[in-house]
Amino acid sequence: MLLPRRARNRRRRESPNEATPDSMRTRAWGSQRGQRRDAEGWCGSPSSAERSPVRFRPIASLSVAAAAVLLLAGCAGGSTPDATDTASAGTGLCAAAAPSGAASDGVTVDGDFGAEATASFSSPLEVPGVERTVVSEGDGAEIADGDYLSYALTAFDAASGEQLGSAGYADTPLQPQQITSDSVLAQLFGCSPVGSRVVATLPASDQGGAQIYVLDILDATPASQWCVAGDFTGEAPTVVLNDGALPTVTVPQTAPPETVSVEVLEKGDGAVVEPGAAVEVYYSGLKWSDGSAFDSAWAPEDPAPFTTDAVVPGFKAALEGQTVGSTVLVAMPASCGYGVAGTSSNALAGEALVFVLQIASAEPAAG
Repeated sequence: MLLPRRARNRRRRESPNEATPDSMRTRAWGSQRGQRRDAEGWCGSPSSAERSPVRFRPIASLSVAAAAVLLLAGCAGGSTPDATDTASAGTGLCAAAAPSGAASDGVTVDGDFGAEATASFSSPLEVPGVERTVVSEGDGAEIADGDYLSYALTAFDAASGEQLGSAGYADTPLQPQQITSDSVLAQLFGCSPVGSRVVATLPASDQGGAQIYVLDILDATPASQWCVAGDFTGEAPTVVLNDGALPTVTVPQTAPPETVSVEVLEKGDGAVVEPGAAVEVYYSGLKWSDGSAFDSAWAPEDPAPFTTDAVVPGFKAALEGQTVGSTVLVAMPASCGYGVAGTSSNALAGEALVFVLQIASAEPAAG
């Protein structure tokens, strides 16, 4: 029998459990090393959108269209590819935009914005590097550094002209990706406003041949409005904190929250967790849909170490601003976890998630 919210506030705890680990452990949140290997392509950088306790499949095992999406997501927060000729010293999204060139200018695009595009060009098309040409400029808001972009793409093989696939349109949604001035997305989109359509050329890499992307900027959400933590407004999971063991969590048989919802179960008296901080955290994760556990790190003296920038947005929102020693309950929609259904190969895509986390330590971000 599920307890009402007011009863949950009288949760019991067998005895205090002060988290004071002696040293940083080597456990990595979400097997990030493995995911870096999976996401590396010509950019060779980890994906901020793929951190997960379930490893992604290698790109080679995905469809070509899905691989293209995964590659873009994997490069979204990474460094500039060696093959580009863009000015890395510039600042801001406008300066980060890749230049146009003979390859991108040589692509003719047909089709309505927001729908799968067709492209024609002389094949094989020589693609010496990343190039970008604005096909049509939108009249929406100008995107800003740090925004979360919703976009769609149609991919083509530069050698044959064959359409490889598409994603991000109504029937194949993509998880919004954060665009920063040092990301590959910034090279492709620059500071173009919402509603813009661009052609981008990507050179061949170890993952495959050169490709042509037609990309539509569908929407942009400021970082300050993305996955912001607030109080529970509906029924929340019930939690029993056990002595040094996994908490007992019961998820209600109701619709999950539409926003990141947080409740501090026990307030710690340690330092405040700053943005980007290196933390050690005990946690237990469950799926809202059936209450089943999918991951945990609650062994005594063995919290999981990571930075708050290295976890999914909902988990990050639950951590930052809390104090060391606190135990926190958080529930998040799929969009603030591992993405809505169909946006990735992660087994948790489409799942609203629940975490109970206990903050063992925190150090400010380096620099």
